[in-house]
Amino acid sequence: MSQNPPDLRPDLARAQVPGTARPDARPDQPMIGMVSLGCPKALVDSERILTRLRAEGYGISPDYAGADAVIVNTCGFLDSAKAESLEAIGEALKENGKVLVTGCLGADPEFITGVHPRVLAVTGPHQYEQVLDAVHAAVPPDPHPFIDLMPASGVKLTPRHYSYLKISEGCNHKCKFCIIPDMRGRLASRPAHAVLREAEKLVESGVRELLVISQDTSAYGVDRKHDLSPWKGGEVRSHITDLARELGRLGAWVRLHYVYPYPHVRDLIPLMAEGLVLPYLDIPFQHAHPDTLKRMARPAAAARTLDEIAAWRAICPDLTLRSTFIVGYPGETEAEFQHLLDWMDEARLDRVGCFQYENVAGARSNALPDHVPDAVKQERWERFMEKAQAISEAKLAAKVGQRLEVIVDLVEEDAATCRTMADAPEIDGNLFIDTDQEGLQPGQIVTVEVDEAGEYDLWGRLVD
Repeated sequence: MSQNPPDLRPDLARAQVPGTARPDARPDQPMIGMVSLGCPKALVDSERILTRLRAEGYGISPDYAGADAVIVNTCGFLDSAKAESLEAIGEALKENGKVLVTGCLGADPEFITGVHPRVLAVTGPHQYEQVLDAVHAAVPPDPHPFIDLMPASGVKLTPRHYSYLKISEGCNHKCKFCIIPDMRGRLASRPAHAVLREAEKLVESGVRELLVISQDTSAYGVDRKHDLSPWKGGEVRSHITDLARELGRLGAWVRLHYVYPYPHVRDLIPLMAEGLVLPYLDIPFQHAHPDTLKRMARPAAAARTLDEIAAWRAICPDLTLRSTFIVGYPGETEAEFQHLLDWMDEARLDRVGCFQYENVAGARSNALPDHVPDAVKQERWERFMEKAQAISEAKLAAKVGQRLEVIVDLVEEDAATCRTMADAPEIDGNLFIDTDQEGLQPGQIVTVEVDEAGEYDLWGRLVD
C-alpha cells in the first residue's frame, strides 16, 4: 500500500518499459520496446505509436532483451527532465543497442546526438509517421497475412479503467519559463467529433474515467474558430464547454486538466454542479503576485482570480481545485513570495504541487535579472509546501464522516487503493479501504464512508 508524497510533479520524466507483450506473439515476429517519459500528453503519444506498430504486425516487448529495437519517448520540460531522458537513452543503448528517439527532446536532435551519437533516428513530438518510418528502417515489418492485418485494439499504458484523452496539441501562450510551444507548436485542436468518437470507443471498451488533457484545455477550438462537427444526428461545437457536455453524456467520469482560468471557464461549473463532469479543475496558476506573473508573461488576470474561485464555489460547493506553482522565479522578492502565501490562505486550494524555478535552455526567463539563490528557493519551497500541507490536512479532516463515491485503482492483500472524485491518478491523494476489500475489482465505483484522514490521503469503509 503506497501513499502519495507531497512533492509529486506531473511534469517529471519517469521511465517505463510497459509489459504489453502479446501472449500470441509469433516466434519470428519483429518486437519493439518502448520507454515512455514525461507527462500524460507524451503517454498518449506513446500509446498511439504502439497502436500503429501493433496494427503493422509488430509485437511489443516488455523488456530490452526481447526487443529488436527500442523507442525512447523523451521529456524536455526542464533541464532535470532532459538529463533523465538522456540517461534513459543511454540505458537503452547499453541494454539493447538499437535505439530510436522521439518526443519533446527530439525537437533538438543535435542535443541528443551530441551526447548519444549511436542513436538510429531522432524525431520530434507527435511525429507519428516519422517514428514509423524510422522503425521500418531499423526493423522491417513482417506482418502475418491472417493475424496482424486484422484490426488491432489500441495499446494502453494506463490501467484498463481510466484513459487520457488528448483534445489538442500545442499552445499559443508565450510564458517566459516554458519552451513547450517551441517544441510542440501552436494550438492545433482535434475536431470535436474525432474526440467524441475516441471517447465513446474508450467507454465501450471498459474505461470508467476520461482524463481530458492538452497544453491549454480551455483554449480548445480557438484555432478552429469553434467550428461545428456532425455528432449523433446533430452538431457539436469545438468548444470546451460543448465538448465537456457531450463527454459527460457517455457515462464515465470526466476530469479536466490544464485549464486556464479564462472567463468562459465559469460556464463549465454548472456542468459540474449537475454531475455531468467531475467537480474538479486542474488550473496552472503558477504564482499569485501580479508583478511575478507579469515577468512570467502569464495570460491570466490574477487580480480577479480569487473572485472567480469564489464564484465557482458558489455554483458548485464541492468543486476541487488543483494547481501548480513556481517559487524562486527570477526577481521574486520576499514580499512577492509572502503575497503568494497569503493568497494561498484565501484561495484554500485542495491539491497543490510546487517546484523550484530552473533555467531551461531556450527559455526567455534565463535572461531575466535577479535570479534567486538556490538556498532561498529551497527555503521558500519548504515554507510553501508547509502551508499547502496544512490546508490539505484541514480540508481532508473535514471529510471524515462523509459518504463519497470512489473508483478502485488497485486491490492488494492489505488494502484497496481508490480515488475520490477529487483525486486524479498519480498526482493527487488516495483513499484506502483496508477492511472487506477482498471482493473489489479495479475500475469499480463504490461508496465509502470516510473514517480517517491524513495530510494527503483518506481511509474509509464500504457502505451499502
